Amino acid sequence: MPNQRRGILAGTGRDGATTAGKDSMGMSRDNQPLRFNKGRAALMGVSILAMAALAGCEGGDFSLPFGDKKNPGAVQSTSTKLVERDVEAPEVFSATEDGLWDGRPSLGGVWVAHPDVTEPERVIVRNEANGKFVIGALFRRERELPGPKLQISSDAAAALGILAGAPTPLNVTALRREETAAAAETVADDAESTPATTDTSDLSAPAPVTATALEPVAKPAAAPVAKPKAPAAPKPSRPAAAKLAKPYIQLGIFSVEANATRTAKQMRSAGMVPTVKRSEINNKPFWRVVIGPATSKSERDSLLKAVKAEGFTDAYAVSN
Repeated sequence: MPNQRRGILAGTGRDGATTAGKDSMGMSRDNQPLRFNKGRAALMGVSILAMAALAGCEGGDFSLPFGDKKNPGAVQSTSTKLVERDVEAPEVFSATEDGLWDGRPSLGGVWVAHPDVTEPERVIVRNEANGKFVIGALFRRERELPGPKLQISSDAAAALGILAGAPTPLNVTALRREETAAAAETVADDAESTPATTDTSDLSAPAPVTATALEPVAKPAAAPVAKPKAPAAPKPSRPAAAKLAKPYIQLGIFSVEANATRTAKQMRSAGMVPTVKRSEINNKPFWRVVIGPATSKSERDSLLKAVKAEGFTDAYAVSN
C-alpha cells in the first residue's frame, strides 16, 4: 500500500500531522463552543424564573391586595333579635297599701281587686312583709266592704304567703309588654375562620386525554300534547273581618301550672278551645288561660258570655 494511503488510514496527512479528533477547521471537538437550540433555551429560562418566584413566595406573607387576609371570602352579617318582656308601668297603676284575703276559695287564678281600677290590667303583686311576689290580674272592686281596699284571691294569697283575715302590706304595679333588642350576633358565612390556602402539592402534568366516540343519541319520542284545561271559575272572595285589638278572652293568671291546666280542661268540656300560655318575670313563671282568637266583636262577646256562665265572672278581653 502506498505510504500516502497508509498515512490517511493512520490519521496523518502528507505532513504527518494527526487529524483525528479535529474538524475541518483544525479545532479540537473538546474545545468547540456548545450549540443550543433557541426554543429549548427560552423554555429553560422561563422555568428558572418560575422556580425563583415560587421560592420567593414560600414561607413569605404573600397575599392578594384585596379581601380579608385572615379569612378571605368570609362575609359577615349582623342580625338583631327582638324579644318581648314585661316591664313595670307605675304610671298606669301603682298602689302600696294593705291587702286582705277573706278566706273563701275563688276562681280565676291569681288576681287582686281595687276600687280605683278602670280597665283590667296585668300586674305584679309584692308582699312587702316577706319579699314574695306573683304575677296576676287586676280588676275593679265592685263592692265596698269594710277593711283594706286591696282584695286578693285565694291563689294570690297562697303564692304570697298570706293567711285568711290577716291584712298584709302589698305593692301592686301594672305591667306592660314591650319589645327589646337582644345582643347582636355576628354571623360569618364561612364556618371556619382559618385563612384559605391553595394546595400546590399536586401540580403534576395533566393526564393525557383520550378521545372516545360517543354512541348516537336516540331521538326521544314525541310527547302527546295535553289539551289546556279550562280555567276554573274564581270563587267569590269573602270580605276580610276587621282585626280586633283584643281578640282573646283571658280567664285567669295562675302561679301553679296544675291549676291552669285544670281550668283549661273545664273550658274544653264546655265546648271551648282554651290555650295555656306560660310567661316569666324576674325568673318566676306564671300561666295564663285564654280562649280565642275571635274574628269579630260579636264572636268575642259570645265567648265572654259563655266563659262567665262557667263561673269566671272576672274574665276579660286581652290582645294576646
